[in-house]
Amino acid sequence: MFQLVLNSKRSGIRWMGLAALVVAIATLVPVSAHGGNKKKDDQKSAAPEKPEPSIIERLDYSKIVWPNPPAITRVKYLNYFTNEKYKPEEGKNQSKKSGWMDRLAGTQSQAEKRNTKPLFSLWTPYGLAVDSKNRLYIVDGRVGAIFIFDTETKEAQLLKHGSVARFGFIVGIAMDDNDRFFVSDSQMHRILVFSPDHKVEASISEGVVNPGGMAIDTENRLLYVTDAELDQVLVYDADSFKLLRRIGTGGKKHRLTSPGDFSKPTNVAVDKEGNVYVTDTWNDRVEIFDADGNFIRAFGKNGDGPGRFARPKGIAIDADGHVWVADAVQDRVQCFTPEGKLLMWMGEPGKLPGQFGDLAGLAIDKQNRIFTSEQYPGRVQMFRYFTNAEAKAEWDRRQAEEKNKPLKSKPPQSGGGTAKPGNSSSVPQKDSTAVNGSSTVK
Repeated sequence: MFQLVLNSKRSGIRWMGLAALVVAIATLVPVSAHGGNKKKDDQKSAAPEKPEPSIIERLDYSKIVWPNPPAITRVKYLNYFTNEKYKPEEGKNQSKKSGWMDRLAGTQSQAEKRNTKPLFSLWTPYGLAVDSKNRLYIVDGRVGAIFIFDTETKEAQLLKHGSVARFGFIVGIAMDDNDRFFVSDSQMHRILVFSPDHKVEASISEGVVNPGGMAIDTENRLLYVTDAELDQVLVYDADSFKLLRRIGTGGKKHRLTSPGDFSKPTNVAVDKEGNVYVTDTWNDRVEIFDADGNFIRAFGKNGDGPGRFARPKGIAIDADGHVWVADAVQDRVQCFTPEGKLLMWMGEPGKLPGQFGDLAGLAIDKQNRIFTSEQYPGRVQMFRYFTNAEAKAEWDRRQAEEKNKPLKSKPPQSGGGTAKPGNSSSVPQKDSTAVNGSSTVK
């Protein structure tokens, strides 16, 4: 269930509550019986039957939304990314398809073998970023590569270890407005700086031990890098790469719980005002600082209830300033106000769209798309976030549609009377089902 509250005194929408996955499986079309022409029947029976599509292939992706209808949609599932697409090598002659006996035996012709190349698949995807061409960058430490996906065609290219740079175990990525990007390498104890054409420009190693998630403040030209070993967030000049300051007290071996300190910080995000949001993973909370590194507030505590965390990792800020946090243990994404008030959540353990397995990274791009990376089964999912303005427009459209509906007369009473004009059954009523003590307005 989900509650959408419209405050007539304000121009925006305040939305809150719990969301559930809506999965609609397409109806199978029954196969009609054939009769009459025996020859045609024999020919059809001899033809190989196509395998029945899997349950995943039969899903109607357009109906996977949060919250459940008839509430106004705020998040919609779009697609997922797992591996390169197969492409035959160019310039190679294609042979005829293998016979059914070859297919049954699992053998290939020499030409087919020549035209087959190994495909790279996501193994442990973590860091996520999107460039100005709407290409999705995914960092995978186990593969030792950065996958770059076209989000429309799902075509992929790889920046592999040994081809563009030497990688140890790469983890995080941050992209600036000019498509220059930074990649953290926890094994090499450095951050590599890449130009928009994917060439290494520089390497940052000052002060870092185990760099992880990163974020760029494009206005103030600051690069924020979490270091889980140091229990600190390191702040660099994004152009000169000089270490400017540190946030948090280091050297306490992950024991600090005081406000402004960390125990294994893993990811960081920056809002439009330059405020910094850090997932303090072992303390199961999010801490917020201003652009100068001064502590503002923290929210969250350990637990599995709404608004609680169990190893929060990925974090991102949407166009309306909401804070999205990925939970690695509970495999769900929760959305909060900057003050820490829970607005909604989505997800549960599983492999279906909208379910997660060992959530890690989280990113939101300028097209209001949400990306989540999972360590198991090695997948990145893509969702669409609908902003407050879009939700308000949909609310207004529904209200206008309701207002313009013709009035329905009540059925005649037993005494033969007629319904009074204006007593319309089309007026929105409150749902009798309460959510957290309040009713849902449909």
